[in-house]
Amino acid sequence: MTVPLLDLSAQYQSLQPELEDAIARVLRSGQFILGPEVAAFEEEFAAFCQAPYAVAVNSGTSALHLALLAAGVGPGDEVITVPFTFAATVAAIHYAGATPVLVDIDPVTYTLDPAGVERALTPRTKALLPVHLYGHPADMDPLLELARRRNLVVIEDAAQAHGAAYRGRPAGSLGDLACFSFYPGKNLGAAGEGGAVVTRHAEYARTIRLLRSWGEERKYHHALRGYNYRLEGLQGAILRVKLRRLAAWIDARRSRAARYRQHLSGVAAPTEQPWAHHAYCLYTVRVPRRDLVQQQLAARGIASAIHYPKPLHLQPAYADPRYREGDFPHAEQAAREVLSLPMYPELRDEQVDAVAAALGDILAAC
Repeated sequence: MTVPLLDLSAQYQSLQPELEDAIARVLRSGQFILGPEVAAFEEEFAAFCQAPYAVAVNSGTSALHLALLAAGVGPGDEVITVPFTFAATVAAIHYAGATPVLVDIDPVTYTLDPAGVERALTPRTKALLPVHLYGHPADMDPLLELARRRNLVVIEDAAQAHGAAYRGRPAGSLGDLACFSFYPGKNLGAAGEGGAVVTRHAEYARTIRLLRSWGEERKYHHALRGYNYRLEGLQGAILRVKLRRLAAWIDARRSRAARYRQHLSGVAAPTEQPWAHHAYCLYTVRVPRRDLVQQQLAARGIASAIHYPKPLHLQPAYADPRYREGDFPHAEQAAREVLSLPMYPELRDEQVDAVAAALGDILAAC
């Protein structure tokens, strides 16, 4: 049986009439950049995250960049985050002119280890940037308590955490700001690029709205040196359609994850902490001889992916003389072992069973 890692065409087929109506509505309106569809999506997504404000932008990377700038992060500042994440997390810190300070991950959740954060603090620390990786939230209460004590800003990288929750609170409502990506493969995906910053602070929201559109208070009147980070009207309309399905899609992902767990009792499968509601943007297991296992799955028609094969401190683009191999053992071991299996709401039970059976056979033979 052939099983793709992701099947966006199946999602489209289930939504085709609504999506095409939404697209036609934008085309008829002529409002192709920002406009009423984006504004309506911002209100609806803020409500989904139980936050007062959401500001839509053109990518998750732009969301991170503008959140940092709105928080006043700049040259001379340090931002604490993890080495085991997509490059955008650290790239955005560099964009702001600040210095990333890396702390190893918790080996169970793959998220920022609160125990390591306090040791990494310096007088230059301005913000904490925990990453809710794979759809599992970081352990936020210790980080928020530390931030209160040290007057730090907390920015959630929630790019993979639409629909996740921490102690009953949605991802996006926990820190001072939260950044989402609407890349097509995410739990809530656009038909292209997109992102948003969610916040409970009106001044942050106002600043980000200015920065995303050339810093204009009104046309040709520039209050800030801004950027062209605006979301397209088509994407706003498409995301509105999909947002109405997001809660059900998260339930479906969790159901597929539970079925995987039933079959993969001997595999290091994702763990959901008691305080977490895992959104399963990815279903990532850990296996020995990972690359060989991936090759053998592919030979059976089963797609998989590696998120992520090399921590950022070992990437040439983000090499830093402060860090070297061995400094973050949990991140480095995870990078050697993680393997993401097919996961999407339309995944059928027989496909989950086939993937699990194939993986079990391959591991038994290794």
